[in-house]
Amino acid sequence: MEVTQVLLSAQAVDSTVRKHAEETLKQFQEQNLPGFLLSLSAELASEEKPVDSRKLAGLILKNALDAKEQHRKYELVQRWLSLDVAVKSQIKACLLQTLSSTVADARSTASQVIAKVAGIELPQKQWPELIGSLLSNIHQVPPHVKQATLETLGYMCEEVVPEVVDQDQVNKILTAVVQGMNANEGNIEVRLAATRALYNALGFAQANFSNDMERDYIMRVVCEATLSPEVKIRQAAFECLVSIGSTYYEKLAPYIQDIFNITSKAVREDEEPVALQAIEFWSSICDEEIDILEEYGGDFTADSDVPCYYFIKQALPALVPMLLETLLKQEEDQDQDEGAWNLAMAGGTCLGLVARTVGDDIVPLVMPFIEENITKADWRQREAATYAFGSILEGPSPDKLTPIVNVALSFMLTALTKDPSSHVKDTTAWTLGRIFEFLHGSTVETPIITPANCQQIITVLLQGMKDAQMLLRKPVSLLNVTHREDAGESRLRTAAYETLNEVVRCSTEETARLVLELVQVIMAELHKTLEAQKLSSDEREKQNELQGLLCGCLQVIIQKLGASEPTKYAFMQYADQIMNLFLRVFACRSATVHEEAMLAIGALAYATGPNFAKYMPDFYKYLEMGLQNFEEYQVCAVTVGVVGDICRALEDKILPYCDGIMTQLLKDLSSNQLHRSVKPPIFSCFGDIALAIGENFEKYLMYAMPMLQSAAELSAHTSGADDEMIEYTNLLRNGILEAYSGIFQGFKNSPKTQLLIPYAPHILQFLDSIYMEKDMDDVVMKTAIGVLGDLADTLGSNAGSLIQQSLSSKDFLNECLSSEDHLIKESAEWARLAISRAISV
Repeated sequence: MEVTQVLLSAQAVDSTVRKHAEETLKQFQEQNLPGFLLSLSAELASEEKPVDSRKLAGLILKNALDAKEQHRKYELVQRWLSLDVAVKSQIKACLLQTLSSTVADARSTASQVIAKVAGIELPQKQWPELIGSLLSNIHQVPPHVKQATLETLGYMCEEVVPEVVDQDQVNKILTAVVQGMNANEGNIEVRLAATRALYNALGFAQANFSNDMERDYIMRVVCEATLSPEVKIRQAAFECLVSIGSTYYEKLAPYIQDIFNITSKAVREDEEPVALQAIEFWSSICDEEIDILEEYGGDFTADSDVPCYYFIKQALPALVPMLLETLLKQEEDQDQDEGAWNLAMAGGTCLGLVARTVGDDIVPLVMPFIEENITKADWRQREAATYAFGSILEGPSPDKLTPIVNVALSFMLTALTKDPSSHVKDTTAWTLGRIFEFLHGSTVETPIITPANCQQIITVLLQGMKDAQMLLRKPVSLLNVTHREDAGESRLRTAAYETLNEVVRCSTEETARLVLELVQVIMAELHKTLEAQKLSSDEREKQNELQGLLCGCLQVIIQKLGASEPTKYAFMQYADQIMNLFLRVFACRSATVHEEAMLAIGALAYATGPNFAKYMPDFYKYLEMGLQNFEEYQVCAVTVGVVGDICRALEDKILPYCDGIMTQLLKDLSSNQLHRSVKPPIFSCFGDIALAIGENFEKYLMYAMPMLQSAAELSAHTSGADDEMIEYTNLLRNGILEAYSGIFQGFKNSPKTQLLIPYAPHILQFLDSIYMEKDMDDVVMKTAIGVLGDLADTLGSNAGSLIQQSLSSKDFLNECLSSEDHLIKESAEWARLAISRAISV
């Protein structure tokens, strides 16, 4: 097979040619994997072949060794390990040969593939000669070979855990990398590859950082590299410093003064990518100190692993002015792209972290800057002052901030409506949101929102939204305002809604009347969006965004008013109208709005309780649509949550809809297309349904129980999983346990409880196995001990003997009884009672 031509065709512009080539490659791979991988590695290694076919060959090789999904990755690793040794040796020889290619793309692709193979083989004690042969390349004369080898070592350190490389080889790798970084290395590409490689190799350098001489040498070389004439090398060197800051915080004291000098020079004078990394260094030190202070509460006794060196506190007098300067370096159009990241944003973020690290001490350093700039004619100065204020609101004590905020509040409310700059309005809305988030609420003695100023706050926020919505109402000819302005407007609108939501969450009994008035305003706004005719796609997008914001706002209002009886009673007069608006929103069929409206309906069901039954006939088809929405899986997940809310509201009145809902949920679970994150909430939804309909759940047992059983088996054994997988597994376990809990509680005291007896041994076995794994989080622990109690409580003496035979129930119970977490302890006390009743019967 002429593989070169097929690889080139697979990149053709013509889709027919491309699809045919992709199909050919797929067949080749399925019919003869060893031949397929060999021909790809030969293609990559051959200097005669075109660059494009070589690059794609390397990419396909890389994808044959690794995948994002854990189970797929595992399959690919096993597949590689089971290949014939001679085939693997040939492929590896081709890969190493490619490192001396004159084509940079081919070398770089080979580096990545070698690292993937190393990631599979080194932990298995295979390919022991790899590191030696790479290191021997370092001494070769052609700089491009040296560059490719250093790049390979860097990727390899990223793929392999430090434990699989012995210290002697680690020392040699670090020596080669640090020498490559040295200022006397004449080749820029080599020095850049070495600096990037060090970034990945830092995790391997524990022993080297414990040795004063070696650490001094590494730090000297890194600091020198931050002064290189090449911007990319300076950037990579600062990235190394950021990583050293978080990995080796406790070793930094001797270098911190020099690092401050280097970083502040870079922040003030260097190009943006370098300056951003220099700020990031101080953000990473803040993160470390925040963690240490939170963990030990400032109480450093002999048992604390890492003392806090208070680097930030010491650097404050020089660090804060440097960060405040960056706030004035905004970009003219910085809000065009929500994901934009620039010097001013990085400086503000770092300032916020500094405030969290040192608390009250930051306030006197920032206030003069705010006072000096807040009324200046240049928008940049007003925006920077507002941003500085908003940034330091989390960290200092309310006592320190409240008097300042009370003075600033009416000034900011005026700025929100009157300031000529949309940048300043944006940042003001964001800052107001943070004021309400951090400084208003039950824990703060003097409230920020009072009956005296609440009316002004809400009026101003509504005005801010109206300004933003004017665009939607103007005739179409006026909609062609410059893009920058309307991007700013939509940001302002979002910020104003978020702030309004905070105000509603913080409102008190006295201001409830205003929130009720707000219901009518928001309903009217939502009604207007539904009346708009014939919109262009751009206008429709704006309209969808607005509908989403309005539904989100209604959700917050419903939760607030539904939380106390008097306001709930007053709110009920609007329930029918609101539900009607939501049904019209669903009919518009936009995913983002669907999600927001669904969440708001969950809140409405909770507030209206059994009365929600009257809305079900009209609402059910949209509920079903949400459960069938595999593509926009977030919509599906939210809908599953709302089914739970409705079950709690309606209890057995949900029965007529259960066949349809259960059928759809079982379909969702069997589907390969549905995102895995939706599965845990579906299982807990089984529990919600069983709790609501009690023994009527009987007809679903034969379908639901086997599903729960197989998911439980999958989630019980997690050895070798990474953190992300363990986190997902715990979510899955919690969903399964919530299902069991709901089913047992639903059947309690019914003559049909004996139907559950056959499932008890499996459930106990599941509890045993997750207890043995020792990787349960606190949430799962609480649910699991609760299920043990439910089992005993519902099945009585039928469960007693089974629990006594269980391997670990006793140990598990004792562990939970002595837990620090009072919720776990409470569940365990209840379980102990239920078990002793079941055993004594």
